[in-house]
Amino acid sequence: MLDKKYRRLLGIAATCMSIAMYLAYVFQIRNNLTGHKGDFIQPLAAAINCTLWVFYAWFKSKRDHPLLFANLPGVILGLITVITALL
Repeated sequence: MLDKKYRRLLGIAATCMSIAMYLAYVFQIRNNLTGHKGDFIQPLAAAINCTLWVFYAWFKSKRDHPLLFANLPGVILGLITVITALL
């Protein structure tokens, strides 16, 4: 079992990687806005998934901040990607 210090480092690393993954949507948003439309299904599924994880992290008896902050960009950027893909 990992002790508290290593669990915290693992949480920080996982949060950073999750945010980096969702920042990749910025490139798809840019392509959508310049007329090279991408598919909206994957970002929509990601936005719904991240929304569920945000609610889960928020409503735990002890809020899970790494989980919350790791998924919040997925909600925002996923929805922006969906909107720009449909316009």
